[in-house]
Amino acid sequence: MDSGSNSSSVSSYNVFTVGLLATVTSSFCCLFFVINITILFTLRSKETFSQCPRYVLLFNLVLADTVLMAQGQTLYLLANLRIYISYSLCISLCLLSYLTSNISPYTLILMSLERWIAVTFPFRHPTIVSLRNTYLLVLFVWAVSSSIVLIRVLFVLELPFHKLVNLQMTQFCSVFIIQISPKNIVYDRIYTSVLFTSSAVIILSSFVAVMVVACLTSGNKEQAKKTRTTLLIHLFQLSLNLLSVMSPQLFVAVTNCCAETHLFVVTYVLVVLLPRCLSALAYGLRDPALRPLLMTHLCCRLQVFSK
Repeated sequence: MDSGSNSSSVSSYNVFTVGLLATVTSSFCCLFFVINITILFTLRSKETFSQCPRYVLLFNLVLADTVLMAQGQTLYLLANLRIYISYSLCISLCLLSYLTSNISPYTLILMSLERWIAVTFPFRHPTIVSLRNTYLLVLFVWAVSSSIVLIRVLFVLELPFHKLVNLQMTQFCSVFIIQISPKNIVYDRIYTSVLFTSSAVIILSSFVAVMVVACLTSGNKEQAKKTRTTLLIHLFQLSLNLLSVMSPQLFVAVTNCCAETHLFVVTYVLVVLLPRCLSALAYGLRDPALRPLLMTHLCCRLQVFSK
């Protein structure tokens, strides 16, 4: 009798814990989803932002982060609600995750180079970082990320789908579904190492160059100081993006270490959600030109929701 009551109490505790964690993470996601959508709307609502290369890059970064955040929370809620989807839908969501997760580091590289050019070559900056060149670079980033996803599609085609009775999944959807092939695991390690080593070198080189310019010149120290702070934020966000791309390996390590649900959720928040929310805090609320409009639009949305 006691063992039965203990098992039922443990089961009730687990259900309560899972429901509480799902509610907290969903509220967290909804908050930043509204903020990110407001940033995207604000960046497109005024010609000052839509015609500025720096804000075009910011729009691209926030868009990719918003899609990835929505995709990650969708998979998390499906797992909590114990909803099984088809293999085709799961693979599509995972490939979308890979596509958007690659956009952030490439965009951070472009944003760092743009700030470096603005400080080092202030007179040639409008010519080098023109609106046309910025859009071409954004298209190039999406093309490179799409080609990387196509390589992953080739790995997916090696999966033994012909042995399945039907295409309905019998387990929760996650990126582990398309990481069974040993070639895929080796490819992930090599690609992640090369991408983030080169990204860190570029951002650190831009930071050092900006510091040198700040020491040699006296008239542009204020802008150089702001640029140094921005580049440090880029480097910190790049480190979080590295964790986000390495999330499958981290989740495997957490699963092998212990089976605690709350530790898995903490890893999910720190590795997947936090990098996606940093763009709104670091660039949207910190930007003096964007912050007033952003706060106005957010207040209007809150008033609509309250009514």
